[in-house]
Amino acid sequence: MRPGLLFPGQGSQHVGMGRSLARRFPEARETFEEADDILRFGLARLAWEGPLERLTATENAQPALYVHGLAAYRVIRGRIGPVAAAAGHSLGELTAHGAAGTCTFADGLRVVRLRGELMARAGEEAPGTMAAVIGLSADSVAALCREGADTGMTVVPANLNAKSQIVVSGDLAGVEWLCSAAKASGAKRAIPLAVSAAFHSPLMQPAAEEFRQQLEDTPVRSPDFPVVSNVTAEVESDPDRIRGLLVRQLTSPVRWIECVARAREEGVTRFLELGPGKVLTGLNKRNARGVPTSAIGESACIDSMEGWK
Repeated sequence: MRPGLLFPGQGSQHVGMGRSLARRFPEARETFEEADDILRFGLARLAWEGPLERLTATENAQPALYVHGLAAYRVIRGRIGPVAAAAGHSLGELTAHGAAGTCTFADGLRVVRLRGELMARAGEEAPGTMAAVIGLSADSVAALCREGADTGMTVVPANLNAKSQIVVSGDLAGVEWLCSAAKASGAKRAIPLAVSAAFHSPLMQPAAEEFRQQLEDTPVRSPDFPVVSNVTAEVESDPDRIRGLLVRQLTSPVRWIECVARAREEGVTRFLELGPGKVLTGLNKRNARGVPTSAIGESACIDSMEGWK
């Protein structure tokens, strides 16, 4: 097997995430304990017991996803062969770099926590939202976004998740207008998302500037295996370029379709989604047809992996 690792982004978190994994595997339990010590608060308890409203807060959801993803990776890395490539959706890209050793677990966790705090603050200062448009091409959605921008609204493609599944992001008026315009243009659905801010849009620029300063002081090295950038959909290995792209990612669209395709070019024969949920596994039914994908986030998932190496 030539495994490719996929790490989910914000929205996949849920109360109980990683609990069964930590109960059964010391590597996972120690990962959560280490995170509690680094952050100096009970992230593990929040992830396992909630409340959901607090866990869903951006500044908490992002480190919870990072820790769960790396806990799962630490459990399986001795059970799989050499990693062919990794990619992560939005926050998941930082988890992918954590798995690849681009930065230490502690440095990566502190960066992720700050990222969540900065993005939450940006959302408070410039209110915005996101919506999923189903049934229109990326080009059609982009054209509608340009039309909205011409009238002074902020609305941009944010997540290119799969063919005919595009998430847009922007100010409240812009996203509301685009949902109506998309339906009038033939979209099957335009669904407002329960998010606290306009992620991957120009409204995140204040967060990006502060995030840049933090990354400049964070030690970064070349990854141990290929990691695909959300911004370029290319494998990046230069530490300075990785820093710059992680900053740009906050205001740039997640080119997920291309990210998965680029990972496949590295010779992936099976994808593993590490962390909570199965969002990326579901998207791979369209993005990676013919390549098996398994969600590995809890204890029961590990038993199906025997003999994969």
